[in-house]
This record gives sequence, structure tokens and C-alpha cells, in this order.
Amino acid sequence: MNQQQLKLFKQLLPGFIPLFAFILIDEIWGTQAGLIAALVIGVAELLWVWVKEKRFERFVLFDTSLLLALGGVSLILHNEIFFKLKPGLVQIILCAILAFSAYSKVNIVELMSQRYMKNMQVDETQLAQMRQTMKLMFWIFLAHTALVFYATFYLSDAAWAFISGGLFYILFGVFFLVTFWNQKRQKKRLEDEEQLPVVDESGKVLGQVPRSVCHNGSKILHPVVHLHVLNKNGAIYLQKRPMNKLIQPGKWDTAVGGHIAFGEDLQTSLKREAWEEIGLEQFSAKLLQNYLWESDIERELVYVFTTTDYQGIHLHSDEVQEGRFWTRKQIENNIGKNIFTPNFEHEYQVLFGAS
Repeated sequence: MNQQQLKLFKQLLPGFIPLFAFILIDEIWGTQAGLIAALVIGVAELLWVWVKEKRFERFVLFDTSLLLALGGVSLILHNEIFFKLKPGLVQIILCAILAFSAYSKVNIVELMSQRYMKNMQVDETQLAQMRQTMKLMFWIFLAHTALVFYATFYLSDAAWAFISGGLFYILFGVFFLVTFWNQKRQKKRLEDEEQLPVVDESGKVLGQVPRSVCHNGSKILHPVVHLHVLNKNGAIYLQKRPMNKLIQPGKWDTAVGGHIAFGEDLQTSLKREAWEEIGLEQFSAKLLQNYLWESDIERELVYVFTTTDYQGIHLHSDEVQEGRFWTRKQIENNIGKNIFTPNFEHEYQVLFGAS
């Protein structure tokens, strides 16, 4: 999301406050009290924004006016169908907010938290968990909204009252109990898992996260090391990934590639990975560059090294199926044929393609 989009959605957020106030007060004290609260809050927001920022908050006016119009029709006509549809109409708005926050790049719920709870800090892991929770909540609310509409036209008043009221709170309670239980179970399972550092684009460590979380589609940025091994003729040593690998199984890849563990520096990580994957111990390496790499399931900050110390290579673990040197011509003749990993092809073009 760019700065212009961020500014736009931060301007829209106050408009939801009258809606939330109406929902809460309407449920406790009735429609009339909810409308009065929405009107008071809406006018107060308009005045506050005007005094503080010299700006007219049009979305607050729109949201407040819509609530007053719908609520006014309900009070004036005393229409039973309109009264019954009201919970469903309100939930449609909530579903829209949840869907937009969970499935788009603009998380409205997060932006609301940042605007009205400025001291609250949310890291990338928590944001990923928030999106997963909102996705599930969206589908539950959507199903319940459809049931409210069905009950309005086809079921008895008693059934409608239960579905639109009691059933909603039952579903809400069950959802959070199940979520709480799953989080406790997952936390226990992840306690002994390898921890990876969470970094920003400059490489600054922001925290730590279990390895599996980095590979579950959360796109949490974490660092890795790659080592290209070249012989005296300029050929490049590649390893073939085993078929049981989660990412790019069976493809040829950079000689060494692995995650940096939490608390580990670049050199320590590089030496550990070189030994684990190709049995290389005594070597000197040069850092060429780092770059961001994003696949379908993860996002990495890649530190790229090269070395010409290849004499000690010997495969001794099941992390690598096989390995051999490839000439530049062999590599270039096979790029784009699903033989190499996309990551390696990208690095080859950047580091060696122009030479």
C-alpha cells in the first residue's frame, strides 16, 4: 500500500465509529437510543476534525446520515420486515470491513487500531494471525447473515429472534473458544521449533518467529544465505534438491542456501550451511549483494556470497540429492525449462548473466 492509499483510508476510518456505536447501543437500549448516540458521535467527530485539521470529514457525514435514514424509516414505518432485516444489514457492513481487511492489502482493522490506540505495537507475526482470524470471522458472519435473511422471510418470529440474537452470540463465543484453544495448542507445538529472525528490508532484526510460520504464506521477512561455488574454469556448482523438500523439490539450485538462525551472524550461518549441505569447511567467501525475494509462500532477505574454494566439497547428508558443476553455456541453455529454481535463475542473471 502506498502513502496515498494509506492517507485515504486513515481519513475514512472515523466514519465507522458512529456505526459501531449504533450497533452496541441499539442492541442494549433500542434503535432510538442508537440513533441518538450515532448522531451525537458523528457531529462530535465532524467538529473535532474541523477544529484540529481544518478539514470536513465527508465519510463521517455519509455514514451518520445513512444510519439516521435507515433507523428513521424503521421508527416511522414500524415495518416488521425492515426491523427483521436490520441485523442482517448491519452484518453486511461488518462483513465488508472484515473481507476488505483480510483479503486486500489495506487492513482497515489494523489502521483503526493504529489511529485510536497509538501505543499498541503489532509485529508481522501478529498481523498474519490477525488476517487469518478475520478470514474465518468473515465466513462465519457471512453464513450467519444469509441465515438471518432466510429467517426473516421463511421462518417464525421465534426462530428469527433466536437466529438474529442468541445464535450470533453462541457462534461468536464458540469461535473465540476454539481460536483460543488452537492458539494454545500451536504455541506449545512451536516452543521447540527452530526460531528465525524477523528483519526489515535493511536487515535490522525486529524479533523472532518459528520456522514454519515463515513458510505458511505469512510473508514474514527473514534472512537467508546463498553461496555460489565456482571452479577455476568459471563453472558453477549446483545442488539438486530432494523430492521431499517443501519448496521447489527436484530442481537444481544454488550450491548452498539456508536460513540464518535467530542470534546467528552471517559468517556463522554461511559456514554451518556450507558444511550441512555440501560438506565444505575450509573456504573464504565474498559478499556480493543482498536482495529481497518473494515466492508464493515466503519472503526472504537473501545475502549472496561467492567462493572459488571448492576442493573440499563432499555430499554427506540427505539435504542434497546430488551435486555437480555446470558450465555457463549449460545453464543458459536450460534457463526457463523448469530445471532450475526460480531463485537461482534470478541470481544467475543478476550476477553472471551480463558477463
